[in-house]
Amino acid sequence: MSREEPVWITGVGLATPLGFDRPTLEANFLAGRSGVTAVTQFPTDDYSSRVAGQVIDIPCPPGRDPVEFASWPRIERLTAFCVESALRDSGWWGRHNDVRIGMVVGIGAEWMVRWEESKQAGGLRIYRPEEDRDSTLQRVRQHYGLTGPNLALSAACASSNYALEIGRRWLRMGLVDVCLAGGCDLGVTPVGLATLGNLRALSRRNNAPAAASRPFDKGRDGFVLGEGGVLFTLERASDARRRSAVAYAEVAGCGSSSDAHHLVIPSPDPTHASTAIRLALRDAEIDPSDVDHINAHATSTPIGDAAEAGVLRNVFGADSMVPVTSTKSMTGHLLTAAGAIEALACITAMRHDAIPPTINLEEPDIDLRIVANEAQPHRVRVAVSNSFGFGGSNTCLVLRAV
Repeated sequence: MSREEPVWITGVGLATPLGFDRPTLEANFLAGRSGVTAVTQFPTDDYSSRVAGQVIDIPCPPGRDPVEFASWPRIERLTAFCVESALRDSGWWGRHNDVRIGMVVGIGAEWMVRWEESKQAGGLRIYRPEEDRDSTLQRVRQHYGLTGPNLALSAACASSNYALEIGRRWLRMGLVDVCLAGGCDLGVTPVGLATLGNLRALSRRNNAPAAASRPFDKGRDGFVLGEGGVLFTLERASDARRRSAVAYAEVAGCGSSSDAHHLVIPSPDPTHASTAIRLALRDAEIDPSDVDHINAHATSTPIGDAAEAGVLRNVFGADSMVPVTSTKSMTGHLLTAAGAIEALACITAMRHDAIPPTINLEEPDIDLRIVANEAQPHRVRVAVSNSFGFGGSNTCLVLRAV
């Protein structure tokens, strides 16, 4: 098999602040709806930031016992729902035990979330390491009888893009027949909200939750914590054609680099993040002029948004007219799942010839062609999605319409 064989996205499963199925999420993206609300899962009176993009109730997959499903840890329920939904959407459900299906999933602070849940329920799991023998992916693999390799990774906000690239490589190497790739994260917890709030990384616009996430806006004061999951079904194009599968997009290119600058502050030097984008474009065998749309990492922090704008100008030119948006304005920042939901935003733009907006953009202070407040009709054949993680982990994903 040729190393360059295209890899297609043929299915998607999701549980997000903007919906639990692709049509609903696409409609909310294009309508510019915010999924950010006041945190209701636990008391927040003592917190500096009290807003988030939440997934309150994870649906039980069809045919599964709701009582049994509710007994699983939340991260396990989230991952399982996304796995089953992606398999159903791609047409592999019912045949998923006949092929080697692998999983590569960005999962943040998996064990800490389990320990915290146990503590809140009066349990002592944190003191019982013997209970932590099986990871979330191991248990989900067992639930569904998936026989391919599985890998959980955590590279902060860059995790999902790494997952898609690893899944593509596994397919090209013949290690799997099908691969589920993306990210699942449930960071809206008492510890998660407190720690990021104490770092002064989160917005304190508590009286107006829907307006708190403001990428590229002069009034931005920090990002909004989000949670949820998106998993994609990846297949080799030849296999997808053979079974007449519907393809959402091609994973056309991936690039990565590291700043080696600071634990949480992006480098003021655009060189390294620019390298990630240029490597992704080279991998996709396209020029910057071929890009129709950029989904920016832009989290709504004063330093981060400005730094990324410098990176985009460095790669695409100071006078670039490529439309840019940040859908974190609607969902909040899903951390290890951010790259996955933003890849889905790019697919939304391709499918509808319209770019989802950056909402809450009242006074831009960034010199880019930003799609502000309302969706913009625009033909999108090639989209770039940036995910830049804590610790200077830079990734760029190129998606191409099929």
